[in-house]
Amino acid sequence: YENLDWLCCNQSIIEGRLYRSLYRDKRHGLFLYDVTSSYFEGDRNDLAAFGYNRDGKRGKRQIIIGLLCDEEGRPLSIEVFNGNTQDPKTLASQIRKVVDRFGGGDVTFVGDRGMIKSRQIEELGVSGFHYITAITKPQIESLLKGGLLQMNLFDQELAEVETDDGVRYILRRNPERAEEIQKSREDKYLLVCREVERENRYLCEHPRAKTEVAMSKIKRRCEQLKISGWVIFPTQAREISITKDMEKLGDAARLDGCYVLKTDLSREAANKEVVHGRYKDLALVEWAFRSSKSVQLEMRPIYVRLATRTRGHAFVVMLAYR
Repeated sequence: YENLDWLCCNQSIIEGRLYRSLYRDKRHGLFLYDVTSSYFEGDRNDLAAFGYNRDGKRGKRQIIIGLLCDEEGRPLSIEVFNGNTQDPKTLASQIRKVVDRFGGGDVTFVGDRGMIKSRQIEELGVSGFHYITAITKPQIESLLKGGLLQMNLFDQELAEVETDDGVRYILRRNPERAEEIQKSREDKYLLVCREVERENRYLCEHPRAKTEVAMSKIKRRCEQLKISGWVIFPTQAREISITKDMEKLGDAARLDGCYVLKTDLSREAANKEVVHGRYKDLALVEWAFRSSKSVQLEMRPIYVRLATRTRGHAFVVMLAYR
């Protein structure tokens, strides 16, 4: 426990020395950043709270862990936040680290669509930093509706649109991902079809059972599976039937496999292939989390209680991974 306390108190010094030994006099220009959560056994930790759980452990308190890496996926710094901290709120402290400890300069942050939003883009701009991120599906639909993007651009291997203020959008459709989404959607539909069959058998065997109750259960299941937008139920006395609304299904599937990256880097600094490649490098951070949490290093579950020891525990795991 004393060792964990000491590591927590000296973490910034150790991280600074490791960074300088890695880059010496040259400045580093690109940082990958992502967050994960780690659950607790017990409920008496200073930082533990209920939040969006990535571990699939319902009813367990957790902490949020942010990992800052270089472009090769080598961890530079790790930070522990309260378990109910939203992802975007963790970025400001990473910006301060780069400014105060890692040299600043011409820096680009790479983060996913849930990390770098409009407020975070403003914070990065104040420090003179650039960003590479992705936008959400509703944002894509809004840009399509506004005419800035067109659906035929997704037919290209890698397309690009630039606005008057220098913001660039990189577009791509991943056919493998589109196929996965389509299969998942069909699997969910077949699952509901089987539930409809079970409810119909029950209604047949129990004359006093109410069709409205069975229908309510099935519709609630469709909402849980997020397919209610394109599933319809033609009414037929005491027998429930289910079918697809093909027009609405087509609308739902229109953007399957499509994603759009957003950056303020100029074309001279990075062409569209480089921007796309740097965003995909976030998989290196995900791999670090996977190795650290369960594959080899077992960051979770966490049993210590004090905030200093929790942070020391996470720092030990980062050092071990490195």
